[in-house]
Amino acid sequence: MKLGLHIANFTWGVDAPALAPKLAEVARAAEGAGFARISVMDHFFQIPNVGPAQNEMLEAYTTLGYLAAVTSRVQIGTLVTGVTYRNPGILAKQVTTLDVLSGGRAWLGIGAAWFEREHLGFGIPFPPLRERFQRLEEAIQVCLQMWSGEDGPFEGKHYQMAETLNSPQPVSRPRPPIMIGGSGEKKTLRLVAKYADLCNVRADTPDGVRHRFEVLREHCEAVGRPYSDIERTIVTRFDVGKDGEKAGELVDTLGRFAEAGVQGAMGYLFGCESERTFELMHDKVFPQLAGF
Repeated sequence: MKLGLHIANFTWGVDAPALAPKLAEVARAAEGAGFARISVMDHFFQIPNVGPAQNEMLEAYTTLGYLAAVTSRVQIGTLVTGVTYRNPGILAKQVTTLDVLSGGRAWLGIGAAWFEREHLGFGIPFPPLRERFQRLEEAIQVCLQMWSGEDGPFEGKHYQMAETLNSPQPVSRPRPPIMIGGSGEKKTLRLVAKYADLCNVRADTPDGVRHRFEVLREHCEAVGRPYSDIERTIVTRFDVGKDGEKAGELVDTLGRFAEAGVQGAMGYLFGCESERTFELMHDKVFPQLAGF
């Protein structure tokens, strides 16, 4: 099982000038401990289940560019970009730039968006859910066209582009991986089966995750795509305890999700502002994941 560090909280008890060196310290510690990926949320306000809206929140793609510069191995991307936040041509260009400057380590994480408060706060249109899903599919199609090298027009219901010119092309081959986030069985997982290289589903229970993967398998069969083509991931919490006393419990939990079909876990790491936490992950968790 691949583990990724999901950075959802920048409230680390430091002032704004200290955020950059602190973030670099966290990213380098994650890479050194053995994490395969680092992700950030694509939000402008802090979200309710993490903290007050007023808490520190860095813009995602600027942050990922910084993370690319201070790391050398980990893959980097969002978990996940709301389709409403950016014109899809600009989004494809941002991910392309990140991929080029990171040496082929970027992925596109994308979903239908949900946080209405920040849309209203910033004056970003927040269309009904049906339209957001239509836009999600078209945005993925735009990215695929731009990454194919085709520079002709794109004519969709919601997006029209006279040219899909994208130079330079990404370093990743055949293109940056696409992760679609969400657990909706009728729409989201159908789009995963059709377009995605990775899915990211809600990790409530192993049985719930197993069910969602079975639904995904059915969608893959319906579109004639191998289920094994898609890496199956979750987002969860990693807590090893102050002195590693919870490491065994964490390994057991990850093991149960692995049995349910999970191949990658992105985690909010409690205590990630301390290098000691990464040492505990390296010593007490990663060695036990080889069999998962």
